[in-house]
Amino acid sequence: MPRLPRLTGAATAALALGLLAAAPAAGHEPLVTDARVLAHFDLAAGQTPENIALDRDGSADLTFAFARQIAHVTPEGRTQVRATLPAVAHPATPLVHRAAVTGIARAQDGTLYVGYATGTDATGIWRLSPDGGAPQRIAALPADGLPNGLALDERRGVLYAADSVRGTIWRVPQEGGTATAWATGRALAPLAAPAARGFGADGIKVRRDSVWVSNSDRGTLLRIPVGPDGSAGPVETRADALPGIDDFCFPGQGRSVLAALDSAGKVVLIRPDGTVTDVLTARDGLSDPTSVAVRGRTVYVPNSALTTRRDPNLLLSRLRHLIGRG
Repeated sequence: MPRLPRLTGAATAALALGLLAAAPAAGHEPLVTDARVLAHFDLAAGQTPENIALDRDGSADLTFAFARQIAHVTPEGRTQVRATLPAVAHPATPLVHRAAVTGIARAQDGTLYVGYATGTDATGIWRLSPDGGAPQRIAALPADGLPNGLALDERRGVLYAADSVRGTIWRVPQEGGTATAWATGRALAPLAAPAARGFGADGIKVRRDSVWVSNSDRGTLLRIPVGPDGSAGPVETRADALPGIDDFCFPGQGRSVLAALDSAGKVVLIRPDGTVTDVLTARDGLSDPTSVAVRGRTVYVPNSALTTRRDPNLLLSRLRHLIGRG
């Protein structure tokens, strides 16, 4: 999710969502190889990618957080802005102080859903039709929160939004309506200042009958079972010691996770037993990576460059082999 460094002089707001770097263990072949930049973006125009959703043809939709845009990148690397969310007067988003488009999720029919954090009554979940047109808000969220990661469970017809400031997972009907606080508690909350940046629940994904969430401040990867009635079960910690963990994805059929660690500036593989291996780093071309997605054996890494100020881009790399159920 977007976040600001401590501002000094003319320093500008910065998004800090990072993919963990991949570096192979000594004596082993690297899991992720052949890194290359698919598309370069314009930092001066605010084209700082925050989150990603993939289509079947290998194209990607990205949120450009502080430009308030949803952009489409073709498999050939061409970039087109799909939509710009409406500007708000006097945005007062907690922590970042600017209006920001954050998480993105794609439905099977191509409908896109995004989180919009503004510090005003425009904050909420917005929908973009596959036929185009203006984005429409389908659910309001509290103005004093910061909706960050977004996940869609089409089987149940619900969206889950991770609120990094309020430490809450909001549940919203896919067709729109009233948001309800689905899960709360210490495990989802940020740490108190000045010990941390104030970002709790961050990335989020639905995996079978559970919702997985990262907590950036606490450096944890969490699993929350979904009960038969749709309620949240007890929060389980599946991995820790992951400083600045942001968004993540499941690269295979099991519970292994590829995660973005913004504090470390790298992408890591987290095995089901909690062991962590670096797979991508700045040496591979990462520049403030913000999220990660996988289709087949292709790994997609958006890079915001908001702190490096160098080359915001969409980086592609290749899994050496598919990751099974381990």
